[in-house]
Amino acid sequence: MCRSCGSIVGAGEATCAVCGASTKALPSASLAGDAPPDRDAIRFARAILARPYKFTIILLVANLFVFLIMWETSGLTGDSLWQGFPEPVLRAYGAKLNYLINSPYREWWRFVTPMFVHVNLIHLLVNMYSLWIVGPYVEKLYGSAKFVVFWVLTGIAGVVASYLTVHPSLATSSLGRFIFKDADVPSAGASGALFGLVGVLFIFGIKYRHELPEGFKRAFGTGLLPVILINFVIGFLGRGFIDNSAHIGGLVSGAALASVVHYRRPGEHPGVAATWRLLQVLALGLVGLSFFKASQRLNLYLPHPSQTITVVDEKMRSFVNYVSVMNQGQETASKLIYDRDAPNANATANAVGAVEPPDAKAAELRDKLLAMLVLMSTQASAKPSPDTGPRNANKIDQKLVDEFLSWRKDYDAWLKTAVQTYTGNSPPTH
Repeated sequence: MCRSCGSIVGAGEATCAVCGASTKALPSASLAGDAPPDRDAIRFARAILARPYKFTIILLVANLFVFLIMWETSGLTGDSLWQGFPEPVLRAYGAKLNYLINSPYREWWRFVTPMFVHVNLIHLLVNMYSLWIVGPYVEKLYGSAKFVVFWVLTGIAGVVASYLTVHPSLATSSLGRFIFKDADVPSAGASGALFGLVGVLFIFGIKYRHELPEGFKRAFGTGLLPVILINFVIGFLGRGFIDNSAHIGGLVSGAALASVVHYRRPGEHPGVAATWRLLQVLALGLVGLSFFKASQRLNLYLPHPSQTITVVDEKMRSFVNYVSVMNQGQETASKLIYDRDAPNANATANAVGAVEPPDAKAAELRDKLLAMLVLMSTQASAKPSPDTGPRNANKIDQKLVDEFLSWRKDYDAWLKTAVQTYTGNSPPTH
């Protein structure tokens, strides 16, 4: 640890990377030939590093608390820790799913809750370690009120970006799949907000480069470019399961916020404008309200065998399960149409065929979708003739595509009326 500013120094380093002071054991006897440390840099570093970062710790605890509740709901099993929580648990605790945000469900809180929801233990540990590294710097530089607002706004921006990029027709190339998603699957995690904090520090280092000590210049601003690029390379390699659009949304929104918001310079009065205090309270209130709304739907998405289940509850759960399976079937059909491949097509078709329909119309829609999935899967797996060429190989017949699009309109029309019957919600107004 540096004796001058208190920052952590790597083993074997001759000088502090933050303030430039020597790290030798006996400075009075052995610094004769060394340049004296920059006193202004030392004062700057001490002023920044001495500030508290209590909300970073609060966010860490909140994420851990939500994770432990989800683990308890999953039965405290080791498989759920390492392989991931079941989809009903992710859905119940607020993971982002476009079809639940859209009408007729309109669960708007899923733009907020995903930043506190994690898929498995590794996912949680990686994100919380990143928060522990990045969070204190942002909170010390900008203060707790601005830090909380940054976290919530950039986290929401990341979820919005993820929501807007579910486009199977655009996820047809390597670059397309890096940004766009070919299926509406549960998306969750704090990484959007974390990239937002990185965006804040990136712009901070550039915006205030003329007044920062050398160590801060190296740590922030352009010094973060390698970290950002490495994360995007990892995202490109893992584009099948990493939500890169959420990362980009968080990064861009964090950079935008930092470009217009000033930081707390050393020596400035610690008081915070009432506006930022109010925004902090509103941000925390939005998080609390979002989880309250999610808790009201827990019984809808999670079975409770130990409780007495009413007929209405059974209808509601049956309806939700049917819609979930049908949604998977539509995602698989879209993959077969646009990607001409769907590894889990057979399993999805089996699930569609086995799901219990809530009424006669639902049964008719299920049977039609099952028949189309079987035909699409057969066409996609058929060997192409020499005349078609590689570009047209395994193309789904256009008549079948048109039939699927027509079916989807019928399904959406049924869904708008069925939601009132099975969930008690009023039909959406336009």
